Amino acid sequence: MNTGPIAKEGAIGPVAVQADQDASDASAILLAGLRAVKPSLVLLFTDDEARLRELATALRSGLPDGCLIAGCSSAGEIGPCGYASQSVVAIGFPEAEFRAQALQLSNLSGLPVSEWMTALRGMQKSFAAKADRELFGLLLVDGMAGQEDALVATIDAALPAVPTLGGSAGDGLNFNKTFLLLGDEVVSNAALFVMVETTLAVREVTFAHFSPTTIRAVVTAAIPDKRRILELNAEPAAEEYARIIGIAPDQLTPTEFARHPLLLRMGRRHHVRAISAITEDGGLSLMSAIDTGTVLTLGRADDMTRGFADALDGLPREPLMVLGFDCILRRLALERAGLSATMSDLFNRYRVAGFNTYGEQHSGMHVNQTFVGLAFMAPDSDTKAGNPDAA
Repeated sequence: MNTGPIAKEGAIGPVAVQADQDASDASAILLAGLRAVKPSLVLLFTDDEARLRELATALRSGLPDGCLIAGCSSAGEIGPCGYASQSVVAIGFPEAEFRAQALQLSNLSGLPVSEWMTALRGMQKSFAAKADRELFGLLLVDGMAGQEDALVATIDAALPAVPTLGGSAGDGLNFNKTFLLLGDEVVSNAALFVMVETTLAVREVTFAHFSPTTIRAVVTAAIPDKRRILELNAEPAAEEYARIIGIAPDQLTPTEFARHPLLLRMGRRHHVRAISAITEDGGLSLMSAIDTGTVLTLGRADDMTRGFADALDGLPREPLMVLGFDCILRRLALERAGLSATMSDLFNRYRVAGFNTYGEQHSGMHVNQTFVGLAFMAPDSDTKAGNPDAA
């Protein structure tokens, strides 16, 4: 695997190694690339808890004091060569352009919303508004805790002026247990919120490759706190879902879920309520909130690559890097369509790095089967000169 070490001092971008590489060699390669960046923040993504912990410890001993290390387990990685599996991706953010602080939001299952809001507002006070700086939040969350919707709403209410996006930690296609990393500590049932200040220009990039069909289904029985649909149209959920997409129930797989998403309309937009598995009682386990009485629309896949390129070509300047959170179900759909290599080429062209998620967070919402990213660009001349009226 091309490790893609960063040779230019102060550059921004990923370094990657294969997971089966010797641990000491892997940490040496990662450190060589990261030291060139002189980072204030390092994000680390890989699919294994033990590897996450081991490499974090190795990086800590080799990086400058004060460098913040955060990350999570993944369902796949996006590195210098595009999509990767069983690899390690480390992204360094140079101290010359970035300042960051992190907050662990513990006890997701208990939803201590007031406690979280107080802590988040306290963190924001240490970031004074500056005309030549942009402020944003990164959110990494336990992808199996099932609390993203409430968590994202809490952050949006506590920090309405801070654009926040991120991804839910993954566990390959196992959907068993996911992990978060902050410093040397690896935890579950938690989220990490990283507040970042930068001198670079930042733009959000989102892309979803689906559109609604005319086929609708009503959730007639559900267990909301478990994100589980028991019945669709008063029929067992998995059987009815298979019927409306036109296949036999025993042919339902994660790839079919990715090809035929269920959409929830909110305002003028449709958002995926992605299916992760069939339950033992014939229900459908979802990756986002659901309730009885919800009307869902069957989605169809559109062009999965061209719209992505159009979104990035619409940026005011070529990105130095794009930090990307890409749903694992989107990746599965691309693989089924034979387009994963094409997507990897696009990731490489636009310098995208990040990981495959169990869900994505942006604009105060938790969504699925979507690419969510932050494009970092050189500041425009007016902003760099300190013009407060600059766009």
